[in-house]
Amino acid sequence: MRIVQATLEHLDQLNPLFVNYRELFGQLAYPDSSRSFLEKRISRQESVIYLAMADDEDKILGFCQLYPSFSSLSLKRVWILNDIYVCQDARRQLVADRLLQAAKKMAKETNAVRLRVASSINNAVAHKLYESIGFVEDTEFKNFVLPISEDLTAP
Repeated sequence: MRIVQATLEHLDQLNPLFVNYRELFGQLAYPDSSRSFLEKRISRQESVIYLAMADDEDKILGFCQLYPSFSSLSLKRVWILNDIYVCQDARRQLVADRLLQAAKKMAKETNAVRLRVASSINNAVAHKLYESIGFVEDTEFKNFVLPISEDLTAP
């Protein structure tokens, strides 16, 4: 398996995985809007998307998407690992591990102070994976969310 950064050329192949990822979290498919969303993130360089590709073919096994942020307290960059998804038939092949290692390497190369990830409270498998990479649970800050829009129409 090889890890590559997604470009616009990967959109047609990446979009179905992104749609599956969104559906996994209870979202409606919206394949056209999903593709447009990814296209904007890549073309505007608003996120970094890593793809795990099968060695012998151009099949995408999984992806992760990171968004840049900053820490006012440390005066440094922070990366937010917002999305990670591995195709059903590629699970238990260290795909997520390789994607996380690529994200960690990129964070170091960009002099980030930290890499953040949020996970469902009950997702013990993800917690174990994150801890194996070196993530530690934040015991200093409690996170809150302020919902702004509950629009159920297409994005």
